[in-house]
Amino acid sequence: MEKYLTNLFSNQQYGNNNFFLIAGPCVVESEELVMGIAEKVSATCKRLQVPYIFKASYRKANRTSAHSFTGIGDEKALRLVKEVGKRFGIPTTSDIHTAAEAAMAAEYVDILQIPAFLCRQTDLLIAAAKTGKIVNVKKGQFLSGPSMKFAVEKIKNEGNDKVGLIERGNSFGYTDLVVDYRNITWMKEINVPVIMDCTHALQQPNQTAGVTGGNPELIETIAKAAIATGADGLFIETHPNPAVAKSDGANMLRLELLEPLLEKLVKIRAAII
Repeated sequence: MEKYLTNLFSNQQYGNNNFFLIAGPCVVESEELVMGIAEKVSATCKRLQVPYIFKASYRKANRTSAHSFTGIGDEKALRLVKEVGKRFGIPTTSDIHTAAEAAMAAEYVDILQIPAFLCRQTDLLIAAAKTGKIVNVKKGQFLSGPSMKFAVEKIKNEGNDKVGLIERGNSFGYTDLVVDYRNITWMKEINVPVIMDCTHALQQPNQTAGVTGGNPELIETIAKAAIATGADGLFIETHPNPAVAKSDGANMLRLELLEPLLEKLVKIRAAII
């Protein structure tokens, strides 16, 4: 798996310089859900020769409302994510929220993800780095691309050079986000893989109802532009029925739409390399 991930992050898993995909539901809701999504997406990615990483949060710690779903239990959810990796032979990732979670999550997943709101938390970045796992850091909605060099430095200073950065847009007013594609180019200059989060970039946070809104009809637009701009990977949360998803349903891609989208994106990638 270590060699697989090294090759994947250098876009060489299939020897065709394709982009890689991080995809799955926002949060682990059930075994049936995670296994069903992983089976569908892994088969599609294998056919299209797109390296695939399964993603699902074992717990959502940054909910707007106290009444929002947070998870089925940390250890139970992490075991399911690990089982997805074993069953389908794919790497897995989940986000962590505190330094104490890093070592625990590293026992179950291959890549640790740092949420955007926490990308400046030094103790969290150091703890993730010390696990020796790949660390994907989401760029804060309040930061520029070039400023993410400091997050990368914190991780590399611990002797871990396996770092990726995720673009997810910047705050635009109180209830919207906007993507500045210059950040993809600027973060690539830090010499790490850069991933576009195509779903969270379309969130409409801070709604008075206490539930984040979104514009999922624009996921294809965001993804196409990211590939054309040179993103190394894409992050897309997906669900068979986003309307009943327990977290971030307003900005997730319906699962049946992922395959035709990837087909278009593979063609765009081939055209620009």
